[in-house]
Amino acid sequence: MAIAIGLDHIVRNYGPTRAVDDVTLDIRTGEFFTLLGSSGCGKSSLLKLIGGFDKPTSGRVLFDGRDVADVPANRRPVNTVFQSLGLFPHMNVAQNVGYGLKLRGLSGAALKSKVDGALDLVELSGFADRDVNLLSGGQRQRVALARALVMEPGILLLDEPLTGLDERLRQQMRDEFGRLHKRTGATFILVTHNQDEALSLSDRMAVMHKGRIEQTDVPSRFFEAPANAFVARFVGIDTLLRPESISVSGGRALVTVAGQRIGASFSGAAPPSDALVAIRPDRIELIPAAEEAGEIIELKVVESIYRGLSHDVTLAFADSQRVVLTTSADATPPLPGESVRVCLKPGAALLIDRSGIPALAGGDE
Repeated sequence: MAIAIGLDHIVRNYGPTRAVDDVTLDIRTGEFFTLLGSSGCGKSSLLKLIGGFDKPTSGRVLFDGRDVADVPANRRPVNTVFQSLGLFPHMNVAQNVGYGLKLRGLSGAALKSKVDGALDLVELSGFADRDVNLLSGGQRQRVALARALVMEPGILLLDEPLTGLDERLRQQMRDEFGRLHKRTGATFILVTHNQDEALSLSDRMAVMHKGRIEQTDVPSRFFEAPANAFVARFVGIDTLLRPESISVSGGRALVTVAGQRIGASFSGAAPPSDALVAIRPDRIELIPAAEEAGEIIELKVVESIYRGLSHDVTLAFADSQRVVLTTSADATPPLPGESVRVCLKPGAALLIDRSGIPALAGGDE
């Protein structure tokens, strides 16, 4: 049965280091929730507190409203798949999957039925007698998942489980997580530094930085309204511009960048006083010289890099601030030094708080 999780002003100190800094968070029953952040941001520390592998310095961990801060890991309705997987090399697949159930006293036909069901769930039927040391990376991942799911946990914790896999296998296992979540109905919590994993799998997600949560929302909102510059950069909005001026009228802003005026949206009653202009890469495109469509600015080409399925074209304003846009690999990219016209579609420019980022391309801060 899926479980709702509440974190109430959680703090975790390790000596003088504060790994988790006053985190309050509600994870809903049965949702796929992701903690996204770079190494050392506190996401794995937070996962350990949820799993009962560690205790908070202060604050409460709640399962369906009940404080479980003093409940040990083996008494929580939680199972975890770690990056290391933790498979027992001296046991075959079935023995690995059934280990936890055997500790609970299950044996014989009942144990075999549960193990076979879990292996079927992860599409490893017929692998029960296989040596885990001879399995592929993806098959080992599935065994670890089966071992966790066979316990029928209300909460499944996934701590960087795809790190170290090649890209094809990462995509395959990412799809597997989504499928298993739908089939089991458990509350899934994924810890990752990979934006693609978080954005494609999550019902909701939180971006962490220096032990704190910067933003919690559904994936699309991180592009539509990033909380600040750190969040924008972390989810892939790399173009952050310093405006010369900002004027606001009727809930919309007009900003000036290197003498060119751009319409921008913002969250709240007014934009931050020291706002940056974030440009969404999916809302800008090159246009032919004769075409008139949308909001148009003129920029100079710095470079074009072939990416296989696309070209990344770097463009510069007159003050050297830069924008990167993507064009089709079939299109002939513009040449360095060439002046081009760029169309900004509705929602392309966002005014955001500049906190969380020390410097910007094209200038010193």
